[in-house]
Amino acid sequence: MTENEKQEAGYLYRPSPEMEAHRFKIQDAIDDYNKLKPSAVKERAEFLKGILGKVGKNVNILPPFKCDYGYHIELGDNFFANYNFIVLDGNYVRIGDNVWIAPNVGIYAAGHPFDREERINGLEYAFPVTIGDNVWIGGGVSIIGGVTIGKDSIIGAGSVVIRDIPEGVLAAGNPCRVIRKLTPEDKDKYIHAE
Repeated sequence: MTENEKQEAGYLYRPSPEMEAHRFKIQDAIDDYNKLKPSAVKERAEFLKGILGKVGKNVNILPPFKCDYGYHIELGDNFFANYNFIVLDGNYVRIGDNVWIAPNVGIYAAGHPFDREERINGLEYAFPVTIGDNVWIGGGVSIIGGVTIGKDSIIGAGSVVIRDIPEGVLAAGNPCRVIRKLTPEDKDKYIHAE
């Protein structure tokens, strides 16, 4: 089994020279991406199509943006990420349609083992992350590898998501937990102009 196959299967792996070279290539490309003007929405979307695994229609990630490999990231239609979006995509990060991400959000599919010898010896692990359609992620949220966030859910600002979140709920906290189901009455929370 290659190191890349181990990585995608969720086993401990040591990045191969080819993996490291690709990571530097993508990080250099992301550096160029971050130099594009915020108003260059179409140019940035086209740029992302060249480095990410999948890019839907109407995608906008405001700079600065950071990622490791790129090809593990799949974005659905009508995706928006605000400033300082970080994706450590050692494994697949699949994000559905109509997902909005506030500033300073990190998705950390990759990590290091608890055992100090394995960690010192450069071993890593990576677990996939899935975010369903119509999800809103609040500012300063951290999403840890191996997590699925169900469609139509909201993750409150500052949350640390370490386990799956079901669909249609408001969840928040550290660790993130379900606060309540979202209801039609939530629409009445805001004042609508006539």
